[in-house]
Amino acid sequence: MKSPVELILAKRDGKVISSNEIKSFITDYLSGKIPEYQMGVLLMAIFFQGMEPEEIYALTDVYIHSGKTIQFPLEMHTTDKHSTGGIGDKISLMLAPIVAACGVPIPMISGRGLGHTGGTLDKLEAIPGFRTNFSDEEFIQMVHDVGFAIISQSSELVPADKRIYALRDVTGTVESLPLITASIMSKKIAEGAQNLVIDLKVGSGAFMDTFEKAQALAKMLVATGEKFGQRVAVVFSNMNSPIGEYAGNALEVLETVEYLQGKKIPDVDIITRSLAAEMLVLAGKVATREESEAMIDEVLKSGKALELFRKFVEAQGGNGAICDDTTLLPQAAHQIPIISQSEGWISAIDCRKIGYALVDIGAGRKKLDDVLDYSAGAFLPKKIGDMLSIGENMGTVYCSNLIQGQSVVAQILESYSISEVEITKPAIILERWNRWIKES
Repeated sequence: MKSPVELILAKRDGKVISSNEIKSFITDYLSGKIPEYQMGVLLMAIFFQGMEPEEIYALTDVYIHSGKTIQFPLEMHTTDKHSTGGIGDKISLMLAPIVAACGVPIPMISGRGLGHTGGTLDKLEAIPGFRTNFSDEEFIQMVHDVGFAIISQSSELVPADKRIYALRDVTGTVESLPLITASIMSKKIAEGAQNLVIDLKVGSGAFMDTFEKAQALAKMLVATGEKFGQRVAVVFSNMNSPIGEYAGNALEVLETVEYLQGKKIPDVDIITRSLAAEMLVLAGKVATREESEAMIDEVLKSGKALELFRKFVEAQGGNGAICDDTTLLPQAAHQIPIISQSEGWISAIDCRKIGYALVDIGAGRKKLDDVLDYSAGAFLPKKIGDMLSIGENMGTVYCSNLIQGQSVVAQILESYSISEVEITKPAIILERWNRWIKES
């Protein structure tokens, strides 16, 4: 077996590391035989040289088997969704009860927000009393009893990824596509999801800022999942405008409830239905995307999805009464209007800048131990292609600190580019990959 230095040199020079060599390196790192700095150097070599499919598979396999795995009976056809993150991306919160209400169990292990994008767990923890830390046995039982559960990653599930992800964050290697692939797929396979739909965000508010990068990542995700016997579909969605109308933890829960109650939110509806269709196909509930529409309509119009969301909130310790009265969610001390200083059509939005501005008022984190202000965020209904007039109220900032909030208003205004020429509204869904679909 080669020494750690020999393996680092091999990867530095673009050579393929064998499955056994990857396993040995990661195992020795976790046991303390290999120091942090050598692991960091290997990550940087991978960042620059990439990995071949067999290397990505081996790394994912080591991650999965570094801890416990969760198993569900094959006949359950468990299905999950993963988003690569975006501004106002609360889609998991409405998607899970809709798909579960259609009869597809969803075991979902999610993360917290860091940087410009929010985290599903943070949004849910804005609900009074809501818990995300459960044992594997409790998680399995909730999926059986409710139809879905959304919890945090335990220390026993994929511990190698948890430790190496923290190292990637401080070594500038977070954006490595092979490392992203192993991180995502190891968790989604270890949690017991037999099918997976990836919501791959593309644009100014996403980690993948070009469609080419997004496609490259998608190919790795699909190939890796299939090697483990998991069905994987990919939906490429536009992240050049904030998703929905609200960004911020409690505000996104409010929007979730409003949507499940029947409010029409065009981009949220398009993304949610698109992902739900792929999930229902993968789980064998429908053969075509068109067939899924009737099922989705039924659980929304009948209120089944909303009631399942209530049941889910209560099962995880939260106050289900928020489904009737959203004022029970944390409320901001200040609401500051965002007044347009220009006239014309919105041609571009710097979503990443908006995300970081909202971090300044506590809606997100710069460091993992930062304390969130669950009430903080913004109402941002305007999209690319919308018309603005001078003096028009184009949104609201919700905050606890008035001075900080006024600074965020200024940063948000700077994030919008205005054109004198009318701008065509861009597509929300850019492309869909699902080889198990039956085209109608």
